[in-house]
Amino acid sequence: MNEQYLQPAEFVNSDSEDIIAFAKKAVGDSTGPIEQAVKLYYAVRDGFNYNPYDIDLNSEAMKASSLLKRNYGYCVEKACLLAAAARALGIPSRLGFAKVRNHIATEKLEERLRSNVLVFHGFTELFLDGKWVKATPAFNKSLCVKLNVDSLEFNGKDDSVFQAYGKEGAQFMEYLHDYGTFPDIPRDLFISELKKHYPHIFEEMAKDLTLKVDDK
Repeated sequence: MNEQYLQPAEFVNSDSEDIIAFAKKAVGDSTGPIEQAVKLYYAVRDGFNYNPYDIDLNSEAMKASSLLKRNYGYCVEKACLLAAAARALGIPSRLGFAKVRNHIATEKLEERLRSNVLVFHGFTELFLDGKWVKATPAFNKSLCVKLNVDSLEFNGKDDSVFQAYGKEGAQFMEYLHDYGTFPDIPRDLFISELKKHYPHIFEEMAKDLTLKVDDK
């Protein structure tokens, strides 16, 4: 096991006192890694509503501990928080990223992105019982009910990834490209991909500060 998946990082800041407190509260008196991982997953999935409209790319804002200051976040933030909380309890974690097509993207999101392709969708991988297991805490349960898709459950043993089809058989999510896994958020690559696929957003930043970024 690579030690970097247990150590705090710039964004997966598992040594933060707030992260440690969050992790301990989420797992309660659970002691086994799988049981703890499952409790962390649901604490992140349903404790923070999915919101892809308010994305702050400043370095400080991207730290896992920053998400604890509010009750919403986008997929990368939620995956980062899950990874940090897991490391705080001694569970190895890493981040995975993919390009996906959301076939039932909301009209508001498609209008903002001018596309139904979501770049750099983030998820977490946890090392449990001798293997890496995918966990995707992005969509909170109430949002899944609204979208009429099953919420993603996680048992700590099997991969939990966005399903291809919704409840009525319509295509829901299509994975287009796998960026790989990383011990921390590859911020430069993330921003580069956003600029390449959604250049209009960065062109509008002077007027619309919903998406914020610094030059670090």
